[in-house]
Amino acid sequence: MSLEIIQPDGLDRPETYSHVVVATGGRLVFVAGQMSDDRDGNLVAPGDLAAQARQVFANLARALAAAGARPDQVTRIGIYVVGHRREYLPVIEAARVAVFGDHRPTDTLLGVQTLAAPGYLIEVDAIAVTD
Repeated sequence: MSLEIIQPDGLDRPETYSHVVVATGGRLVFVAGQMSDDRDGNLVAPGDLAAQARQVFANLARALAAAGARPDQVTRIGIYVVGHRREYLPVIEAARVAVFGDHRPTDTLLGVQTLAAPGYLIEVDAIAVTD
Protein backbone atom coordinates (compact mmCIF):
# COMPACT_ATOMS: atom_id res chain seq x y z
CA MET A 1 0.00 0.00 0.00
CA SER A 2 1.23 3.47 -0.76
CA LEU A 3 -0.10 6.97 -0.18
CA GLU A 4 0.73 9.84 -2.48
CA ILE A 5 0.23 13.29 -0.95
CA ILE A 6 -0.63 15.99 -3.48
CA GLN A 7 -0.73 19.72 -2.78
CA PRO A 8 -1.95 21.12 -6.12
CA ASP A 9 -0.44 24.28 -7.57
CA GLY A 10 -2.75 27.23 -7.15
CA LEU A 11 -4.13 26.03 -3.80
CA ASP A 12 -2.99 27.12 -0.35
CA ARG A 13 -0.43 25.05 1.57
CA PRO A 14 -2.22 23.90 4.74
CA GLU A 15 -0.07 22.99 7.73
CA THR A 16 -2.19 20.15 9.11
CA TYR A 17 -3.89 18.47 6.16
CA SER A 18 -3.45 17.59 2.48
CA HIS A 19 -5.71 18.60 -0.37
CA VAL A 20 -5.39 15.19 -2.06
CA VAL A 21 -4.26 11.74 -0.95
CA VAL A 22 -4.08 8.95 -3.52
CA ALA A 23 -4.03 5.44 -2.03
CA THR A 24 -3.05 2.37 -4.02
CA GLY A 25 -3.27 -1.25 -2.92
CA GLY A 26 -4.32 -2.47 0.49
CA ARG A 27 -7.61 -2.73 2.35
CA LEU A 28 -9.95 0.00 3.49
CA VAL A 29 -10.63 0.65 7.18
CA PHE A 30 -13.61 2.85 8.07
CA VAL A 31 -13.72 4.20 11.63
CA ALA A 32 -17.01 5.53 12.96
CA GLY A 33 -17.14 8.93 14.59
CA GLN A 34 -15.20 8.82 17.83
CA MET A 35 -16.39 10.93 20.72
CA SER A 36 -14.83 11.92 24.02
CA ASP A 37 -15.90 8.86 25.99
CA ASP A 38 -13.70 6.95 28.40
CA ARG A 39 -13.58 3.15 28.20
CA ASP A 40 -16.78 2.92 30.31
CA GLY A 41 -18.75 5.19 27.96
CA ASN A 42 -18.62 8.26 30.20
CA LEU A 43 -18.20 11.73 28.75
CA VAL A 44 -14.70 13.08 29.45
CA ALA A 45 -14.26 16.76 30.39
CA PRO A 46 -17.70 18.33 29.86
CA GLY A 47 -17.28 21.86 28.51
CA ASP A 48 -13.53 21.51 27.80
CA LEU A 49 -12.88 21.36 24.05
CA ALA A 50 -9.11 20.79 24.42
CA ALA A 51 -9.54 17.80 26.75
CA GLN A 52 -12.33 16.36 24.64
CA ALA A 53 -10.26 16.76 21.46
CA ARG A 54 -7.34 14.91 23.06
CA GLN A 55 -9.69 12.09 24.12
CA VAL A 56 -11.34 11.91 20.70
CA PHE A 57 -8.05 11.61 18.83
CA ALA A 58 -6.74 9.07 21.38
CA ASN A 59 -9.93 7.04 20.87
CA LEU A 60 -9.45 7.29 17.10
CA ALA A 61 -5.90 5.91 17.47
CA ARG A 62 -7.24 3.02 19.58
CA ALA A 63 -9.90 2.22 17.00
CA LEU A 64 -7.34 2.26 14.19
CA ALA A 65 -5.00 -0.03 16.14
CA ALA A 66 -7.84 -2.49 16.78
CA ALA A 67 -8.25 -2.79 13.00
CA GLY A 68 -4.52 -3.19 12.44
CA ALA A 69 -4.16 0.32 11.05
CA ARG A 70 -1.75 3.11 11.95
CA PRO A 71 -2.40 6.86 11.97
CA ASP A 72 0.01 7.29 9.03
CA GLN A 73 -2.29 5.07 6.94
CA VAL A 74 -5.29 7.38 7.37
CA THR A 75 -6.34 9.03 4.13
CA ARG A 76 -9.29 11.10 5.36
CA ILE A 77 -10.80 12.38 8.59
CA GLY A 78 -14.04 14.21 9.24
CA ILE A 79 -14.09 16.59 12.20
CA TYR A 80 -17.39 17.81 13.64
CA VAL A 81 -17.29 20.61 16.23
CA VAL A 82 -20.26 22.01 18.11
CA GLY A 83 -20.49 25.78 17.51
CA HIS A 84 -17.14 25.86 15.73
CA ARG A 85 -15.22 29.12 15.70
CA ARG A 86 -11.89 29.84 14.06
CA GLU A 87 -10.14 30.25 17.42
CA TYR A 88 -10.82 26.55 18.12
CA LEU A 89 -8.42 25.48 15.34
CA PRO A 90 -5.17 25.55 17.39
CA VAL A 91 -6.79 23.39 20.10
CA ILE A 92 -8.05 20.85 17.57
CA GLU A 93 -4.78 20.87 15.63
CA ALA A 94 -2.73 20.21 18.79
CA ALA A 95 -4.82 17.11 19.56
CA ARG A 96 -4.60 16.02 15.95
CA VAL A 97 -0.81 16.38 15.75
CA ALA A 98 -0.43 14.34 18.95
CA VAL A 99 -1.80 11.35 17.00
CA PHE A 100 -0.81 12.06 13.40
CA GLY A 101 2.51 13.85 13.85
CA ASP A 102 3.65 15.08 10.44
CA HIS A 103 1.15 12.89 8.55
CA ARG A 104 -1.52 15.04 6.92
CA PRO A 105 -4.61 13.14 5.78
CA THR A 106 -7.31 15.02 3.92
CA ASP A 107 -10.01 16.41 6.16
CA THR A 108 -13.31 18.18 6.38
CA LEU A 109 -14.10 20.26 9.45
CA LEU A 110 -17.74 21.13 10.01
CA GLY A 111 -19.33 23.31 12.63
CA VAL A 112 -22.48 21.62 13.86
CA GLN A 113 -25.29 22.59 16.19
CA THR A 114 -25.16 19.41 18.24
CA LEU A 115 -23.72 15.90 18.35
CA ALA A 116 -25.35 12.62 19.43
CA ALA A 117 -25.71 13.56 23.10
CA PRO A 118 -25.54 16.74 25.21
CA GLY A 119 -22.09 17.81 26.41
CA TYR A 120 -20.10 16.41 23.51
CA LEU A 121 -18.13 19.11 21.68
CA ILE A 122 -16.15 17.21 19.01
CA GLU A 123 -16.37 14.00 16.99
CA VAL A 124 -13.90 12.59 14.45
CA ASP A 125 -14.27 9.76 11.93
CA ALA A 126 -11.62 8.30 9.61
CA ILE A 127 -10.81 6.22 6.58
CA ALA A 128 -7.47 4.38 6.38
CA VAL A 129 -5.83 2.18 3.76
CA THR A 130 -3.66 -0.62 5.15
CA ASP A 131 -1.25 -3.10 3.59
